[in-house]
This record gives sequence, structure tokens and C-alpha cells, in this order.
Amino acid sequence: MSALKDTLRETIALEGPITVERYMSLCLRHYYGTRDPLGSAGDFTTAPEISQMFGELIGLWMLEVWNGMGRPTGCRLIELGPGRGTLMADLLRATPLLPDFKAAATVHLVETSPSLRKKQQDALAASGFSLHWHDRIEDVPPGPTLLVANEFFDALPVRQFVGTERGWCERLVGLESERLIFGLRPEPETALGTPLKHGDILEWPGASIDVFSELARRLVRDVGAALILDYGYWGPAFGDTLQALKAHRPVDPLEAPGEADLTTHVDFHRLAQAAVVQGARTHGIAAQGDFLQALGIDARAAALKARATPAQAADIDQALARLTERGPTGMGDLFKVLAVTHEAIDAVPGLPALSPSS
Repeated sequence: MSALKDTLRETIALEGPITVERYMSLCLRHYYGTRDPLGSAGDFTTAPEISQMFGELIGLWMLEVWNGMGRPTGCRLIELGPGRGTLMADLLRATPLLPDFKAAATVHLVETSPSLRKKQQDALAASGFSLHWHDRIEDVPPGPTLLVANEFFDALPVRQFVGTERGWCERLVGLESERLIFGLRPEPETALGTPLKHGDILEWPGASIDVFSELARRLVRDVGAALILDYGYWGPAFGDTLQALKAHRPVDPLEAPGEADLTTHVDFHRLAQAAVVQGARTHGIAAQGDFLQALGIDARAAALKARATPAQAADIDQALARLTERGPTGMGDLFKVLAVTHEAIDAVPGLPALSPSS
């Protein structure tokens, strides 16, 4: 039994059932603050951990966008949720292709976990870039911005509402004989209107919209571009996407609070709408496999294989297949890519422009 489960039981016993959003927030704060969740010894593996090709191609994307911005100095290269620092390390390895970039940019990592910050420091110590850590994107100094967020928004908490005969009632986490269970708030959320079907679940990503709105305001104010890669969909859609992973296997989201990774699928349409409201331009949405192939991942794999041993070449082929695999559970289709830019940036590599009304 986890210490957090005891705390949750005490909180619910004193205050009553809590929202799914609060439950996720408490669990994720404990989870990321107490461990390194990545890799074979952790709970999940992200694309940068699969192959250096992923980060290198994103580095090339950033260079091309920076070049198109007129190569501004004082550029803030930001990553949200940088994990072990693998993506940023691979990204920076591509930057010597435009030597002026190193003098023009500083690196800013938005990370709250002390243990992951230490791993990021170790991964990036030899990069030669000026490195800075922040708890929030709002803390990053103003300036021309290039930002990447890979598997960041899926880990932000959401509210859930269930369609009933009374209307949309919020899903709560409560107690039954000391066991955590899901329930519903009796009073409906009238602002959401009337559900078309009883039993439908509506997820509201308020935390993601807040972060995305702040990001878009920054890009509009300071000029720049952001690249978002995550698993999700182009809404609107209904369904329960809350899931938990422990040791790379699905578990009940209420089974081990704070000891398993909790995520939901990202509603890219809502994020794009939030950016447009702030005056930003959006580009995409593309499947990750299509995006990586548009950036040249096949050619990069061939170049790496040309100087690899047979065993290394087999690993490169396996990584390429995993990053671009098609089908409903393949990373190449399940993961999507969205870019947000200042309105003056009308094109970015690998992604079509979205119309404001999309």
C-alpha cells in the first residue's frame, strides 16, 4: 500500500469525494517527484529513448525554423517535461549544422522533479550551451522562442464528465469500504449543455489549455515556434482515455496511486483552438510516422547503418520501425504532431498550415 493512498483516503474521508483532475494532480506530483519513470527499469519508454534519430530530426526542424525567423539572437530553446534530457541532448547534437545557433541560443528546461533535473544536468553538461531550469514556462525569460514538448500534455490532469439523464455529471474519486472507487457528482454541470447519449464521457483538459494558452501568448509576444508531439486525437470525441502504466503494463488507475504513470489522450483540436484564440498560427496535425518521414528519418537511418555493425544496423531498423509503425497501436499513427507559431511564420517543415476555422 502506498503512502499516498493513505493520504487520499484521509482526505476523502474528511472532505468527501475529489475530482478526477485533483486525483491525477496529486498522483502525478508524487509519482514524478519520487522516481525516474523511464526505460526498461521504469514504467514507460518515450521516442527519444528509442533512437537518437528522433531528437536529431527535431534539432534539424528547430534549425530550419530559426533560420526562417532571421536567426534571432537571445533565442530561448525550451523543452517542457524533458525526462532524462535525452531529447535535448540529441537535438543539440544537430545544431552545429548552423554554427551561429550556439551563440544565439540558451537552453531552458521546464522540470519540477529533482531526480530528473540531475539526470538532465548529466546528459547536457558537455553540450556547451548555457543551461537553465524552471518550474513553469512563465519563469523562462522573454525572447524569441523555440519550444518542444514530447509526451508532456498527456500527463496533465483532466476533468471527466459522464452523460446522465440529469445532464453532464462530474466524475469523482471516492471511498467504499476503504477502497478507492469512481462515482458521480449528483448535480450536473449545466454549462456543458445536454449529453446526446447517456454513458458518454467528456474529458475537459483545463490544465493543458492553460499551459497551451500561455505558450501561445509567448509566441505571439516574442515570436517563435513550438512543436508538440503526443498521443491523442483531433476532437471533438467522447470516451474514457484515463490509463495507468506500471512496469510497462496497464493497471487500474485507482490501484496504486502515485506509484503508476497516469495519462490521458491529448485532444489536439482543443489545444489548437486555444492557440488561435491567443492570435497564434497552427500547423498540422500529422501522424508522427508521416512527420518523421517528411523530415528524412529513412535517409538518416540509412546513413547510420552505413557505418554500423550488423547488430547495430538491426537495432536501427527496429527503432525506425517502432517510431513509424502504422495502425491504431503503432507509434507512427497513435502519436500526432502539432506546431504553433507566431502569425508571421506561415510554413514549418513537415506540417501543413491549419486554417483558423479548422
